[in-house]
Amino acid sequence: MAFLKFNKQELVNLNYSLKREIIIANKIGAYCNTTIVGCNTRRYHGILSVPVENFNGQQHLLLSSVDETLVENGLRFNLGIHRYGDLYDPRGHKYIIDYEQDPMPTITYKVGDVIIRKEILLLHQENQVLLRYTVLEAPRKVTLQLKPFLAFRNIHDLTHENRQIHGAGTAVPSGMSYCLYDGFPTLYLQMSSSKATYTEDPCWYKNITYSDEYRRGFPCTEDLYVPGWFSVDLTPGSSVIISASTFEVKPLGITRKFDKVSAGLPEVKEPMDVLKIWGDTFKCDRNGHKQITAGFSWLYTGLLRETLFCLPSLTLLLGDDRNEFEEILDNLIADNQERLFRRTTQIEAPLTLAHSLQAYISWGADPKKVWQKYGDTVKGILESYLPEHRKEASVQPNGLIWAQAENVCLTWMNAYIDGKPVNERAGFQVEVNAYWYNSICFALENEKRRKATGTAFYKEFSKIKELIEENYEKVFWNPRIHCLADYVGVAGQSDSVRPNQLLAIATPYTPVSDETIHAVMNIVDRELVTRRGIRTLSPRDERYKSVYEGTQAERDLAYHRGSAYVWLLLSYVGMGFKMFGASFINKAEWLIKGCNEDLNKHGVGSYSELYDGDPPHEPHGAIASAMSVAALLGIYDLISRYKKEEGK
Repeated sequence: MAFLKFNKQELVNLNYSLKREIIIANKIGAYCNTTIVGCNTRRYHGILSVPVENFNGQQHLLLSSVDETLVENGLRFNLGIHRYGDLYDPRGHKYIIDYEQDPMPTITYKVGDVIIRKEILLLHQENQVLLRYTVLEAPRKVTLQLKPFLAFRNIHDLTHENRQIHGAGTAVPSGMSYCLYDGFPTLYLQMSSSKATYTEDPCWYKNITYSDEYRRGFPCTEDLYVPGWFSVDLTPGSSVIISASTFEVKPLGITRKFDKVSAGLPEVKEPMDVLKIWGDTFKCDRNGHKQITAGFSWLYTGLLRETLFCLPSLTLLLGDDRNEFEEILDNLIADNQERLFRRTTQIEAPLTLAHSLQAYISWGADPKKVWQKYGDTVKGILESYLPEHRKEASVQPNGLIWAQAENVCLTWMNAYIDGKPVNERAGFQVEVNAYWYNSICFALENEKRRKATGTAFYKEFSKIKELIEENYEKVFWNPRIHCLADYVGVAGQSDSVRPNQLLAIATPYTPVSDETIHAVMNIVDRELVTRRGIRTLSPRDERYKSVYEGTQAERDLAYHRGSAYVWLLLSYVGMGFKMFGASFINKAEWLIKGCNEDLNKHGVGSYSELYDGDPPHEPHGAIASAMSVAALLGIYDLISRYKKEEGK
């Protein structure tokens, strides 16, 4: 039995099924994303989206959907489903009787006495998706018609009928190819059967409506180009495959390729299998340049903060691949010279490089070799925060970094409404300065190991380290809320209870006392921990937003004012084990189980970016998040280590 499965009653209920999405991605950045009934509800949904090098590697949707029509005994039954305004037409979901996720998304339809199964397979290393249709039961021969809906647009945009389109296709073996606009890759649509026919009948299907975009107040309608349809006769037990790809294939090899690739798909029996699959998928290797994709279907590849957080889990915990760790890190450093050394809008991101290297060393890497290779980079980052280097941030006489830029979010809490920051946090930020201290300690430790204590760098940063130790708690301890202030600005200490103080105590070197650590953990336990993640603001705060729903502005308000993030759990669980040892195992397992319970929601078989701060903690944001997966892998590893120590 499949690990993830839905029945007919769930599938025909659109209020239920349209909130559950299919998401498949490959290791070169392509993805397939729709709902479990095949109705697209977001602008990001489609059967084949690929990065396009001509457009700076950005994701572009080529094939939006494929509508299936079953012709049986002279009667036509359309299995597709689209929304036009408030109406769904056709309503093919009513024929669905079963959906299984593993080993690939599989939808089963029943039309009278005919049962037909549809399987979706995205190739691992190629921009190719295969849709296989198998007639499981039928009293006689049936005809299957397949109608492709073409988009050819950036995933963030919408398209409409226009005169710039190159609508004419080119015949290829057992199919057609299309390139609707200049600069796009050609899309090849080819059938596995030489008996399939193609009927050219170009037209625009207008005002297709995406309900999720409508609900959020975004532009929500588009026109899609349908050039014609394929038709093939099928007998009971027979199959046909339609291939959609950015390269021409040999029709005779389509079935063989489907069988070979599907046979090699990993078996999914438990949540750890899901984590392993996604952990591997997020490591994107495009044109020999390996990076980490932050998430699907709209998060970017190669982001600095996200990559540094995910890197240890996705390379060291998955396969113990130190070469891969360094390859991705080397690419990241090469791609982010500006952010690392001169200017960034996430001021803590460069400082987390030291944290990743510390994880690498704790995994067994030689400290001397690590410092020999990356020491100059770490020192260069630290020196970039000295006065007159960065416009957005600079170390002050008290040893702490002050970060401020008018109307700019300078930390990971970077939501905006109408161009204005929701949480500007200008001043001394609690986590930024903890990362600053940790990076300095890491650098001084390694410089001391190589007997470089007489250098100007060592002398200068030794003094800064002492200043931080003297002033950090003086600046950030807030007696009014009995924990660390989230930031200290021109107006003084913030009274917001946020998880950034948790990040501040979870660094390998921390500038706070054990007493302060206990106080922070107490308030995090009382006000921020949920079974799906750590809240970004205490519910006691009048600005707290309990659900991440509504318009873009309403969701941006909730993004860092109450929404719970899975990735923050790694710091919390790590501190829990550090303070309480193996007795924290049950709490850690309880938290992981909560996240696993939602694998049948949002992105089915994937881990979401964030959750509502209040029960029942519904999932939101990116439907497949690398940071969530990395955090859960890290927590599983901690649980395993402490269980071994206990002999369990």
